[in-house]
Amino acid sequence: MRTGRGMGTDGERFPDALGPSGRTIGDEERRAVLRVLDSAVLCSTFGTEARALEAEMAALYGRRAAIASSSGTAALHLAVAAVRLDPGDEVITTPISDFGTVAPILAQNGVPVFADVDPATGNLDPAAVEAAVTPRTRAIIAVHLFGAPADLAGLRAVADRHGLLLIEDCAQAWLGTTPEGGLLGTVGDIACFSLQQYKHITAGDGGLCCTDDDELARRMRLFMDKGWDRTIGRLHLSLGLNYRMTELVAAVARAQLAKAAGVVARRAERAGQLLSSLRDLTGIGLPDPAGHAWWLFPFTVPDDPGNRAWAEELAAEGAPAVAGYLERPLYANPALAAEPVYGSSRFPLEGRSYPAGLCPSAERLIDRTLVVLHWNEGYTADHVEAIARAVRRVHARLA
Repeated sequence: MRTGRGMGTDGERFPDALGPSGRTIGDEERRAVLRVLDSAVLCSTFGTEARALEAEMAALYGRRAAIASSSGTAALHLAVAAVRLDPGDEVITTPISDFGTVAPILAQNGVPVFADVDPATGNLDPAAVEAAVTPRTRAIIAVHLFGAPADLAGLRAVADRHGLLLIEDCAQAWLGTTPEGGLLGTVGDIACFSLQQYKHITAGDGGLCCTDDDELARRMRLFMDKGWDRTIGRLHLSLGLNYRMTELVAAVARAQLAKAAGVVARRAERAGQLLSSLRDLTGIGLPDPAGHAWWLFPFTVPDDPGNRAWAEELAAEGAPAVAGYLERPLYANPALAAEPVYGSSRFPLEGRSYPAGLCPSAERLIDRTLVVLHWNEGYTADHVEAIARAVRRVHARLA
């Protein structure tokens, strides 16, 4: 994501994920690291930290199994590998996400198919997903963008009608909730989480998958460890990679996991404060707070003068704002649109094109209407008030 960290008008820098004031790292993490170093066992194959993290994650989300991996992208790769795509099979997903959402599809010789999004939230539109289903479709990857709940009821219904697996990408949505009060990450067949530096909680990098399906869990655990189940000598049962999480990462992640609820609660409290301060502004679309995990604070602005003018003006006011979140939809990246995928070949994308206008709502959000504010549990009421004043001043000039 393009950086947009700002300085308040009072000269105080907003806390962010690249500084101690914007992270919850403290004595618990230090003790965890020392515990592992003192044990001299840093590989999770022989240690206890990664397995304990998996048990704690499964308990937190009420799921039968959790599998730890080396990154959020690796977690998504485990999930896609568990689908067992045939070459050329399709996975429907969103054009507004990190490339880690689609790289695992290509890595498994699958074809990413992009469905359009809700113009207010940027989350997958179930009707657009259904329209994109073909006989080759095997799965849907839904991203809870910025922490806002995707329409899981609608997407689950589409998946069930067509016999598809539903994968939830919860990298930005730790402890977000569904309209029914359940946790995001408990509706899909598999849910994937990230512990990357910028996420709600962090171990630098790291990923977790959750599922209630014993067979999917078995496939993901094998793929995470080179297809080796470690019970019958050096017998590799299936293709897999080394996506093991280290014991140091797992120990830090366990300490962070215990803090996740507090992090999300503080972000939600500050988001509520900003929402209250901006409710009377006309012409901008504020996010629905219901179930939101508040990785970022998104809002929409009119096409004219557009999101780039808004972001520039907000940055000039010291607010940590970014236009569009991405510079382009995922399908407009050369890796998907033009460049070879394997060697000099475009396989599995040969004959596949992703033209401009493929997902008009997503393109309009990126190019014209979406503004995101960096958000952090370290924000004080004064930080939020400074952002509110900046938005109100820009609104007065541009709305």
